[in-house]
Amino acid sequence: MYWYEYCPEHIESKYQLLVFKGNQPFLPLTDYYHDCLGRIDKSSATSYLNCLLPFFKWLEEESNFQGKQVQWNDSEEKIRVAVEDYLIHETNCKIRDKESFRIVKLTNKSPNTISRFLSALKSFYKSMIRLKQYLYNNPLIDGQAILHQYKEELKGVREVKPRMPSIAGTEQPIVHRRLTDSYFKIINEEWHPQIIDDIDLPYQVYQAGKKANWSQRDIVIARMLFETGARATEIIELTVGDYRKRKSHQEVITFNKGSHGKKIKFLRFSKETVKHLFHYIETEFSYTTKSFQIEFGGLFELRFLV
Repeated sequence: MYWYEYCPEHIESKYQLLVFKGNQPFLPLTDYYHDCLGRIDKSSATSYLNCLLPFFKWLEEESNFQGKQVQWNDSEEKIRVAVEDYLIHETNCKIRDKESFRIVKLTNKSPNTISRFLSALKSFYKSMIRLKQYLYNNPLIDGQAILHQYKEELKGVREVKPRMPSIAGTEQPIVHRRLTDSYFKIINEEWHPQIIDDIDLPYQVYQAGKKANWSQRDIVIARMLFETGARATEIIELTVGDYRKRKSHQEVITFNKGSHGKKIKFLRFSKETVKHLFHYIETEFSYTTKSFQIEFGGLFELRFLV
């Protein structure tokens, strides 16, 4: 029932994308998408929109508050009840009351888009309030938590007195910690990496890079990532000096997670990658500029990322 189309190039419109409800334009989601552009990137805006479309369809077909269908622009209370029902019945989440908010527990039947959906819905109502299309407070924000945090920051050690300035040294410093203001808080969200068990994956990536006309630098980085299993930053931040510190021409020294930048481990790669590395150094890494000369084997320790 809810779907969208990009505006054809030959049509002049202030909208790049139109959301439809049936065969009629649905302006709230259309305006939301375009309000997002410039605030977040286009792919994120589209991802948020895709998370919202099933919810709006569910509101139309399944929502119920005291015997009546819930509209997207209803009061905070009605929207919260609708979202809670949607999380329980459509996404197989478990909901528990907690003070002024709700705790959301994912189950093994819950999709991995719950967090994105809640973020998208919070973002949608922020936009609608900003565009003066929603007349209530954001139903996805726990106003009581914000008020409580504000009061705690004002409370001083002296009874019924405001906090002294930090320079006075009489108050315990406030630990600045970002607390979520969400009304629905997920407690057991954990990302599990998925292993891609495909021996042809490197070949496919190399072929895609060839079609995209990768530079020698990109080829070296991709090959080292596949052959060493190192993190991207451990590869990208390598220097010529890191390569020269190892006796083997197939090894390079680098830092490790938790080593605070100290080079404590080495990576080993294939002879084919060595050929690409030397080709990169000779063709893209040795040249003269107006300010200085770069020469392989010189005193400079220059990043691959230049």
